[in-house]
Amino acid sequence: MKRTILVVGSSHGIGSALTKLLISHDCNVIGISRTHSNVPENQQSFLSYTADIKNPDTLPIINEPLDGIAYCPGTITLKPFTRITTDDLLNDYEVNVLGAVRVAQKYLSNLKQGQSPSLLLFSSVAAQVGMPFHTSIAAAKGAVEGLARSLAAELAPTIRVCCIAPSLTQTPLAEKLLSTPDKVEQGNIRHPLKRIGQPADIAEMAAFLLSEKASWITGEVFHVDGGLKSVR
Repeated sequence: MKRTILVVGSSHGIGSALTKLLISHDCNVIGISRTHSNVPENQQSFLSYTADIKNPDTLPIINEPLDGIAYCPGTITLKPFTRITTDDLLNDYEVNVLGAVRVAQKYLSNLKQGQSPSLLLFSSVAAQVGMPFHTSIAAAKGAVEGLARSLAAELAPTIRVCCIAPSLTQTPLAEKLLSTPDKVEQGNIRHPLKRIGQPADIAEMAAFLLSEKASWITGEVFHVDGGLKSVR
């Protein structure tokens, strides 16, 4: 029986790569994003909605059971600590944490009806590795990891909850950090595996964690980061 997965942030980057991968794995995918999805309209396994996760009233009503939810929206706020504003902190928290909470609360009953259901959130390597200029985003992503572990405890044994913490990945969100060949090469060199991440690298792990193959995994944060966190 086909699994039905909700991908929030399905139009770009990791969310788009995950959507296409899940469809290739014979899943039905429901996508929610602020902008029009780049998945072909004639794809019968894909249903797309536009919504703003900052406004819970725009989230669509879904009546069918969900076997998984991937919450992919994120931010990259990189500033010296002395220049970080309250608005920066609030926006990072709003998108990364409160958005995930709103989605999880909205569709929790759908997940409870699913087959081996799971909720997947996204953190960042910066939540565990101290990096200059990452104060705001690291604080928000640290909260995401705490949210994932707490929900894993509260929703067990019915719903599994895990988190992926990528490093620098070639997505529209990171385009300013990778805008020249020199910046890309600098990013490559920083990682023990000598390359930055690609959306497919993260999507493969995400698809596994959303599948029944991961049915005995919950409460974990997986670092898909080219070895940056653990290898020197």
